[in-house]
Amino acid sequence: MQGGGGSPEQSQRVVFGYQLDENYSQTSARRGRPRSYAQARALAFNAKGEKPAEPVPYLVPSDWTTKNPYCHSELVSESVPRCKLVPNIGQTLNQVQGDNRLLACVGFTMAEILLSLTIIGVVAAITLPSLTGNINERTWNTQRKALYARFSQALPLMGALNAYGTLTEDETGSVTEDNVAETFITSGLSKVLKVNNICDNEHLEDCGVASKITNLTGTQIDLPTTTGELNSLMVGTHSTDIETFSLPDAKAAAFETQNGESIVVYYNNRCLGSLAESPLGIGGIFMTPKICANFIYDLNGNKGPNTVGKDIGFMTAMYPYDATLVAPQPAPQQLSGTYSQTDAIKACTNYDSEYRLPSADELTAIFANKRLMIDGDSMPIMLWSSTTISANKAYAFAIFRGDIDDHPKSGNFPVWCIKR
Repeated sequence: MQGGGGSPEQSQRVVFGYQLDENYSQTSARRGRPRSYAQARALAFNAKGEKPAEPVPYLVPSDWTTKNPYCHSELVSESVPRCKLVPNIGQTLNQVQGDNRLLACVGFTMAEILLSLTIIGVVAAITLPSLTGNINERTWNTQRKALYARFSQALPLMGALNAYGTLTEDETGSVTEDNVAETFITSGLSKVLKVNNICDNEHLEDCGVASKITNLTGTQIDLPTTTGELNSLMVGTHSTDIETFSLPDAKAAAFETQNGESIVVYYNNRCLGSLAESPLGIGGIFMTPKICANFIYDLNGNKGPNTVGKDIGFMTAMYPYDATLVAPQPAPQQLSGTYSQTDAIKACTNYDSEYRLPSADELTAIFANKRLMIDGDSMPIMLWSSTTISANKAYAFAIFRGDIDDHPKSGNFPVWCIKR
């Protein structure tokens, strides 16, 4: 072993840069690994309590480790203690002089602390939005399912869903509505649901309803205040070869639930049909007249983000008797390409394990709330449903006019998947 200015014997008797005299005993060397600078320095004093000599140069051998920021006093032989030092390999003891320099070896510099804090801040800025978003998604999903469960239990208690409100016809034959949505809430829903506040068409915002919402494609739109604003194809007179319907443009009303949700109601007291219908083999069946009530809900009022697919969604109640309620949550966009009905079912599952091909009733809800889905009239003309007629036939929904048609399952149509 080489020393920077002393003999090998001197170099082997150095602890934290202090030379040990002849009285540094084997017992002193066995005092154990120092736990602090003060303990390490105490080991450097001889048995008489005399201050050690000045530091001597000492080259740390390359095979010694520097795992701990203290000097480790260990017996290498029966009588010769050696020291593993903090300095880098090859650094000499006379380059590590003075208490301040030694103390610096066991702490962090301000630059190191600031760098660590900066790294923590950057990581937090990257991860926190995603973490917060995931928490919000779970909260909204829980609220959405709870709201759907409450409505599903309440609607059957109301009797016929088309029994609320009155329609009047003027001398010209024009049919108008007399606040039928508000009557539906006050005389019907409030009897089976806990309602805190009811708002007419002129004061929807008083029920926590946002006047501007963001639809599924990310476009901000005005909240529809009438059925016609929700979807113009749901009002007026429409016909197929076998069926005709005519519905007025009813005004919406709103209410707040005891749980803090804001609900906008679009009501049709002319709804007809029932689950007992079996239109096998008959195409061109309008689904709009079967809608008794459509609900746009906001799970947290106007707090935001007021976005469809997040805190905003829709539910549709169909058939005046044996009422059924559907609440599809559409995927952000339709699948690319066209599929047979069998392949369409598989395509939705492959898109995401939580997604399914919508039923004919769920497509009716999507049609009714088309304004919340996309901009303008850019939805596909036809969409496959999961509702089958026979082994070889299933229903496809005609978005351009609101009716279902039976088609061979081998036919190719676009697909829009949903979560339930």
